Amino acid sequence: MSRSLPPPQLSPPTLPLPLPSHTRTMPSHGKRTFRRGMTLGANFGSALEALWTNRLRSMLTALGIFIGVAAVIAALTLTQGASALINDRISTLGTNTIIIAPGSANNRGVFGGAGSTQSLTPDDAAALNHITHVTGVSPLLSVTDQVVYGNQNWNTRIQGVSTAFQNIQGWDMAEGRWFSTSDERSGAAVALLGQTVYHNLFDTSGDDPIGRTIRVRDQLFRVIGVLQAKGGSFNQDDIVFVPFTAALTRLKNTTYVDQIQVQVDTADNVSQVQLDLNTLLERRHHIPSGSPDDFQTISSSQLLQTAQQFTQTLTFLLVGIAAISLTVGGIGIMNIMIVSVTERTREIGIRMSIGARRSDIRNQFLIEALVLSLGGGVIGMALGLLLGFAITHAFGLPFVITTSSILMPFMVSASIGIIFGLYPAVRASRLDPIVALRTE
Repeated sequence: MSRSLPPPQLSPPTLPLPLPSHTRTMPSHGKRTFRRGMTLGANFGSALEALWTNRLRSMLTALGIFIGVAAVIAALTLTQGASALINDRISTLGTNTIIIAPGSANNRGVFGGAGSTQSLTPDDAAALNHITHVTGVSPLLSVTDQVVYGNQNWNTRIQGVSTAFQNIQGWDMAEGRWFSTSDERSGAAVALLGQTVYHNLFDTSGDDPIGRTIRVRDQLFRVIGVLQAKGGSFNQDDIVFVPFTAALTRLKNTTYVDQIQVQVDTADNVSQVQLDLNTLLERRHHIPSGSPDDFQTISSSQLLQTAQQFTQTLTFLLVGIAAISLTVGGIGIMNIMIVSVTERTREIGIRMSIGARRSDIRNQFLIEALVLSLGGGVIGMALGLLLGFAITHAFGLPFVITTSSILMPFMVSASIGIIFGLYPAVRASRLDPIVALRTE
């Protein structure tokens, strides 16, 4: 009887042994770069998918960022518009002009006490003509009233100035002439119209304004000239000039002046002239040495510097307030990212178990935070520009857009995303994969 033989024992296949480390073939630099690019793309896709899955939560989280960015841009637009307006107004004075205003000198800033007391007289202005290097002096009286021609009327500023005022502020004539020295001495009732006043009074009738009579209150003035438009962000063309003596007797019966403007031959002599006129006015007003003056003097360059300091301080204040909203938005991103890491602990463990590196996990959550903050920054930039345009238009300021206004949303948003998203991302990458897989 035959016996059945047992089946033959097969030896297990021989597996190739790993090569020693010094003989392994390393991937080329190009392949490594390609793999990193693929990993980054995969992390970006995973981040977008996670954000879209919780899109309502993501939108509410980004809300704090884009409100903060919008507030910052609106504040910058407002202060830049105010700065442009002030600079444009001061630049018309030139670099060799000194302004004298009544009021005691104090520490409340430029012209802080102006208007608190009347101290400057027409005789003070006349005395300043004798100071060396002074090429022109003009006292100034200013009123705001209605100007009437026929059936048209316009509310504007009427200023009484001297003949030197044309050169001090650089006014050119579009039609007619500036009033003469004899007009000023006799107090002739003549007027010069700015372009805004000219168009509002004469466009309807089409009359040539030269030789026409306009009425200010109960006083009649004959138009002898139309000023050339100066333009600029500040409406300097909404003005009527009359001789100083005419304004003094017909519009503002007073023994004082509102302001004196002094023109110096060169900008290099402004400081010396400023010292000389201070000395002269102190002597005329019998002010003892060491006592506070009853007037203030400032050059146009000092006025510009002070105005810039003021707008810079205002910018810091408004941006600082808006930065609080950005900080709150950043904390919101950190909070949501920590919640997301807690919810997706098991997912993190699965990814690690199939080969995901800790850097891959960290990058995925960091990308999610960046997308949230950058998305909020872009929306905030658009909202901030619209809000800034509305505010500047409402206040009559120029709408100024600078490079910083465009770059700041991206820089701030990216910084917030990295700063507030880094901790949750690192926390996710340091999870123990075994503990993460056991998490329900």
